[in-house]
Amino acid sequence: MGELGRFAVHVVNGRWFSVFASFLIMAGAGATYLFGTYSKDIKATLGYDQTTLNLLGFFKDLGANIGVPSGLLAEVTPTWFVLLTGSALNFVGYFMIWLAVTGKIAKPKVWQMCLYICIGANSQNFANTGALVTCVKNFPESRGVMLGLLKGFVGLSGAILTQLYLAIYGDDSKSLILLIAWLPAALSVVFVYTIRERKPERQPNELRVFFHFLYVSIALALFLMTLNILEKVVTFSKGAYAACSTAVCIFLFLPLLIAVREEWVQWNIKKQEAMKPPAEVTIEKPEETAQEEKEEVIKSLEISKGQGEKAAADEKSCFLTIWDKPERGEDYTILQALLSMDMLILFAATLCGLGASLTAVDNLGQIGESLGYPKKTIKSFVSLVSIWNYFGRVFSGFVSESLMVKYKMPRPLMLTFVLVLACIGHLLIAFPFPGSVYVASVIMGFSFGAQLPLLFAIISELFGLKYYSTLFNCGQLASPLGSYILNVKLTGMLYDREALKELAKKGLDRSSVKELICIGVGCYRIPFVILSAVTFFGALVSLILVLRTRKFYSGDIYKKFREIHGVS
Repeated sequence: MGELGRFAVHVVNGRWFSVFASFLIMAGAGATYLFGTYSKDIKATLGYDQTTLNLLGFFKDLGANIGVPSGLLAEVTPTWFVLLTGSALNFVGYFMIWLAVTGKIAKPKVWQMCLYICIGANSQNFANTGALVTCVKNFPESRGVMLGLLKGFVGLSGAILTQLYLAIYGDDSKSLILLIAWLPAALSVVFVYTIRERKPERQPNELRVFFHFLYVSIALALFLMTLNILEKVVTFSKGAYAACSTAVCIFLFLPLLIAVREEWVQWNIKKQEAMKPPAEVTIEKPEETAQEEKEEVIKSLEISKGQGEKAAADEKSCFLTIWDKPERGEDYTILQALLSMDMLILFAATLCGLGASLTAVDNLGQIGESLGYPKKTIKSFVSLVSIWNYFGRVFSGFVSESLMVKYKMPRPLMLTFVLVLACIGHLLIAFPFPGSVYVASVIMGFSFGAQLPLLFAIISELFGLKYYSTLFNCGQLASPLGSYILNVKLTGMLYDREALKELAKKGLDRSSVKELICIGVGCYRIPFVILSAVTFFGALVSLILVLRTRKFYSGDIYKKFREIHGVS
């Protein structure tokens, strides 16, 4: 194998190429955010009312957030197996939905459709666990920016997949379901062997490299937003959509150049180190260093003793150590973390914040319809949510990391600010004015996106990385519960009640119409006033966590990690 071949192998096995591969997998892992685009087809084709459609939305959210199986699987199997499992689930779930919507199979029962969408949505947890968790462990001291970037690409996923389906299938939203069945599955299969854990290292220019990735992703987001605006005023041909999709693919592969550049630098450093002759110089140490050496030996013995005690504790049953919790920042067991007060507070804030945000995003298509917006504009709302979802994720990842490092600001405080912002977006839907849905889409997308990287980063910082695959999946369990309560039991039922009132005014009953539709500003007013109040309560709850962790964040939160893993 020549020099070029050895370098190619080095690149594919490198940490930075793994990051690039993870970006592509994440860019295909946001199919759940496109529910607002194709939900209308499900509703019309299968004759569902809004409550039933919201029930489907709940099972989508349930599947997307029940990540504990993927986390536990990652604890005992290699990363490639986790990614392949997710690939299979993605294809099976969404392909069955496509068959049902296109009439290629007999009309499924409601529970079957709920099962299909739950399976399809659950696949994104395997992509998250395989790619996101691996990258966090490979770059532990840049976890905030890493989470922001990776979840940012998930946020852009909806807009990216929309452009690709318009280029491949034309303006046929049913075909969008087919695209999200095969494309994310194919991406996981292609990169399945390149994503795996490496020994954590400290690279001096690490943050600068992540900023280069950020600049590329911002350019992609701005390009997608420009396309979104142009598509509202200009009718694109299929050739124009193909050209736009090609440009999107170019942006997606630009991070590969950055990864190759960094691997080239690392390659040259290793070559230079290998060419250095072994040094055989004996240095006589002055007497005054004897005391320092003695102190170093004592310190190393103390560390060894602490690690020995920790190992002994690990040998105990996990049930015997539930209440014997370590300090914040050290590795908690799964039960210690789940039953800690910090996790319970995070659970409550997530139930309120993400539950309300998921409800808003899932109902966006019907919100636009109830306020009289045309179908083309409604698709623009969905794209706006997707793009600003991205900006929220990278903003919360990079800015919270910067504020924490420079000013020791607790990361949960950023979560409080984001939840307050989400309240404003909900109120703009409850009390609409001309163009208010555009503003609400931006705010809802930004605040929804910002919550996830903050949640995942906080969990990794408070409870350690040893069981992070399981804990970060457990941390988002509250969002499907919140979605069920706020979406199915509240928003869907109140929407249907308003729709039935309209039918009664026209002298009709439910059996006289196939699809139950509500038109007017009153359709979503009461639900979104309640969503705003619930989100504000979540913000107040998150303030409790700010007060509890203020001392922890005022110090060097990664110091213990460096000591345990020997990272210099």
